[in-house]
Amino acid sequence: MARSAIDLQLKDYRLTTADIIYRLPDHQTLLQSYIWQDYDLAPHYPELHKFLEFWEKNLDGPLYSVTVASREIITAPAWRNCDSLLTLQ
Repeated sequence: MARSAIDLQLKDYRLTTADIIYRLPDHQTLLQSYIWQDYDLAPHYPELHKFLEFWEKNLDGPLYSVTVASREIITAPAWRNCDSLLTLQ
């Protein structure tokens, strides 16, 4: 069954982006970047961990670093206080 984005967000999943830096298999001194994005549960990120385990088992380029960014999409409305009055004419 396909996961609906709204269903996942209601279950506290967040849009998660990982910048994965890895070494090229034939040239270990060169680094390459791969961007991974999916809905995941912060702070443990089980979906990202599954992907990284798959990477280490099946791909030749060894991981160098992983930087993760995550953001809630469904949140309470935010109000900002404005110090000036707006006058319509």
